[in-house]
Amino acid sequence: MNAVSVLHARYRHLHCPDEGHDPVLAQSLAKGAAGVALWHIERALNGTGSWEPVKIWLAAATRAEVTAADSACLTYGAPALAFVLHAAGADGQDRYRAARDQLDAATSALAHRRVKAAHARIRRGELPTFAEYDLLHGLTGIGVHLLRHTPGDDALAAVLSYLVALTRPLTVDGERLPGWWCAHDPHRLYTPGGHANFGMGHGITGPLAFLAQALRRGAVVEGQSEAVHAITAWLDQWQQHGDRGPWWPETITRKEAADGRPHATGPGRPAWCYGTPGITRALQLTAIATADTGRQHAAESALAACLADERQLAQLTDANLCHGTAGLFQTTWRVAQDAGMPLLSAAVHRLADTLTGQHAFGDSAFLEGAAGQALAHSTAIHDQAPASGWDACLLID
Repeated sequence: MNAVSVLHARYRHLHCPDEGHDPVLAQSLAKGAAGVALWHIERALNGTGSWEPVKIWLAAATRAEVTAADSACLTYGAPALAFVLHAAGADGQDRYRAARDQLDAATSALAHRRVKAAHARIRRGELPTFAEYDLLHGLTGIGVHLLRHTPGDDALAAVLSYLVALTRPLTVDGERLPGWWCAHDPHRLYTPGGHANFGMGHGITGPLAFLAQALRRGAVVEGQSEAVHAITAWLDQWQQHGDRGPWWPETITRKEAADGRPHATGPGRPAWCYGTPGITRALQLTAIATADTGRQHAAESALAACLADERQLAQLTDANLCHGTAGLFQTTWRVAQDAGMPLLSAAVHRLADTLTGQHAFGDSAFLEGAAGQALAHSTAIHDQAPASGWDACLLID
């Protein structure tokens, strides 16, 4: 069997949806049929599959009414389905136009509502939740779809202007904090006084990558360059210098902020969602957008050092996109494509071999299951940018 046949055989459990799945969850890009549809769209577009499975998985994703409520986001509801349907037309063919146009309109209206609510929160002097601004559930993720697929929509400018406002400090109980400081705890951790989050999925790295991508594509609002500078300066402030290269904490608490140093003594796992890979890709994108060759080299060198550190790599325990080998590979592959020097070529090949040798997930999910693993595996085999542009939803494209 050739590599493509092996790939398809390994993920054969993604061929047919489970009729017992929750129809409401199915419209989730992260966990449901909508995410699996991306895998079949990629296959259809690169000529290794047909459009029939796409139709089947999209039907499964839309068995329940698609929500455009204020909880909808890039990974759930109207924006998620809009992103998927646009991916199906990445070859220039006008597929699913009527449904796509309806979802685009719903996403635009949603963006305006959520931006209005976010500005009202800022005016009240309250701290945000990361679900307000982040990539997976917040306005950054909605902005990703707008930037990529409806860049002429005034909702995009509204999201960008909100993210600029997010970078302005807030004073809480007499203490000056970054505007993205969250009042709540991150997952599974207790952080009295809230926290600041560094992750690509939930933290300020996502907005940075998005603002940089917008700059590269000529989508610019007043204060955007200053906002980019504010975030990069904060990342510079919290960059740690270990014996095996730079690293950043996943989060910091009020006490850590007051102390000026994180409690962690070394880097966490090298994942897309939290860790050096996601942060360095955001910094590289920023450097490219601002023509800062010094920052670009530093970002690429930091990732190369991370990938040479077996202690960091040993912390990866699975193959998923979010915090496993698939996400590390896809992020590294994207960094290597834009790299100013060939620091990462050997690491890309090693990660491709590792990913190819890992077992397929039983779970079909995109973000933490087999669909995402299959998509990254496809990149490893073909060694070319995804035909569908699926990894734009990770903000690494």
